[in-house]
Amino acid sequence: MNLNFLLTRSLQLSSAQPVQSPDSALLIQSKSFPEFALLLSVKYKITPSKRVNIGQKIMEGGFETKLSRNASLMENGLGNHGCSHYRRRCKIRAPCCNEIFDCRHCHNEAKNSLESNPLQRHDIPRHQVEKVICSLCDTEQDVQPYCINCGVCMGKYFCAKCKFFDDDVSKNQYHCDECGLCRTGGEENFFHCNKCGCCYSKLMRDAHRCVERAMHHNCPVCFEFLFDTMKDITALPCGHTMHLECLREMEQHYRYSCPVCSKSICDMSKLWRRLDQEPLTLGFILKTQVWILCNDCGATSHVQFHILAHKCSNCKSYNTRQTRGGPADSCSSGMSDMVR
Repeated sequence: MNLNFLLTRSLQLSSAQPVQSPDSALLIQSKSFPEFALLLSVKYKITPSKRVNIGQKIMEGGFETKLSRNASLMENGLGNHGCSHYRRRCKIRAPCCNEIFDCRHCHNEAKNSLESNPLQRHDIPRHQVEKVICSLCDTEQDVQPYCINCGVCMGKYFCAKCKFFDDDVSKNQYHCDECGLCRTGGEENFFHCNKCGCCYSKLMRDAHRCVERAMHHNCPVCFEFLFDTMKDITALPCGHTMHLECLREMEQHYRYSCPVCSKSICDMSKLWRRLDQEPLTLGFILKTQVWILCNDCGATSHVQFHILAHKCSNCKSYNTRQTRGGPADSCSSGMSDMVR
């Protein structure tokens, strides 16, 4: 085998862009030059006496310069392209409407805006995206991590399953096969709950209450779909989920019960003890018994009516609702007599 051919081949490998198999380029770049020469010598059955010469020739032939040049090409345009959702160096062609957008969120916002035709509103089928456009050279091509024309890396994080690119790897993205999409936060920090159908922090593995398909619905406050939202999500003690931002807004308006099941979202025992003292000062007690349902424990109780709140006889919670009896029933019956 001609030594010059091997040197030429090694330089070609070092400068080639890993279009179909990026792992091959990473393998080459991860090897030291003696190791790379050894790989070539084993492949082409070069005698040990010539292996040193191959390594030296590769060094002299500018192998390091080639790799350095490739590294600079990989960083070309980094952070200068993308949208408000992602930093990336490519755009996508939507398979549903054949239009070009920076990302799927840009598509969904444009196609579901109030100005759009209600009959034409739709979301992009993300897994059906087949074409991307390089942001540096405008070359349209199949979905792949590197541009086939200019060789630029279109996203430091690339998921072939989700057709997803992102240059901001500080998010610690990972792909969850069970969810069928990419998550952030690091795979080592999360686990997938099969009953809830979503990923939770490992800190919640033995503490969360399972609710079937817990995130496969809209946020009960803002009505944005939770499963693939970009916002932070929190799981309430009852197991229901919502945006953390929406929960904070509820707390600002003194709303401390789940908007789905009405259970308390935090420990309210201090407030219940304060309410225990209210009848002595502000109480307006009628000699009427009413039936109540506790939102926290689900028990029913027969208690004395109070104008402020009714206390559950089982768990001592004031997070209750009146079901029967009281002034409301008296008014209703009186109205019925008047109608008759």
